[in-house]
Amino acid sequence: MNLGVIVFPGSNCDRDVQVALSPRQSGGEPSMIWHRENTLPALDLIVLPGGYSYGDYLRSGAMAAHSPVMRAVVEAAQAGIPILAICNGFQIAAEAGLVPGGLIANENRKFICRDVDLRVENSDSRFTSGYQNGQIVRYPIAHHDGNYYADEETLNRLEGEGQIAFRYCSADGAVTDADNPNGSSRNIAGVFNQSRNVLALMPHPERAADSRLGGCDGHALFDALLASLS
Repeated sequence: MNLGVIVFPGSNCDRDVQVALSPRQSGGEPSMIWHRENTLPALDLIVLPGGYSYGDYLRSGAMAAHSPVMRAVVEAAQAGIPILAICNGFQIAAEAGLVPGGLIANENRKFICRDVDLRVENSDSRFTSGYQNGQIVRYPIAHHDGNYYADEETLNRLEGEGQIAFRYCSADGAVTDADNPNGSSRNIAGVFNQSRNVLALMPHPERAADSRLGGCDGHALFDALLASLS
């Protein structure tokens, strides 16, 4: 099993993902792939990690989306290779057209770093099959531009085609404005592309994959994902 983590200038969760993935595969540690690479080795999974690619100096993810390696990432996604895009990776994926919509500044214009409750909206994917529809999980968030936005037509299509993966919710699963940390449209925390081989989400499953870090709800995502590749 060959796994790759794309590293951009400003990535700060690339090693976290590497650690989360390493114990779960027999082929050793994931390859860390610098953003200047023009081609990719044969990979079974690609991860776009969190961080502040290019310091967010233009717009979150906008510059990284034009890094040389992203052309190969887009081609891999089009070929059906699974792509997991987390936090800044979500922003990059949206800017590169891998998933619909975009990420704008949090509604309160502040950086938010805390644990949040999420409701699993669709367990019918290689990423979410370790959960049940409606299950509540708890992941950390850490972002300033995590407010997911799409027009009404796109949002309705996402709803109708099962492309919403996670929503922000209360501890008992209620989807309310009070439990929406950043103002995201319809409390959306994660979306799939139409083929469901790309999952982009703002919360960090890799930070919830070790009990020593305070939670293990991210375990099921990585375990199910890698089981689907073996």
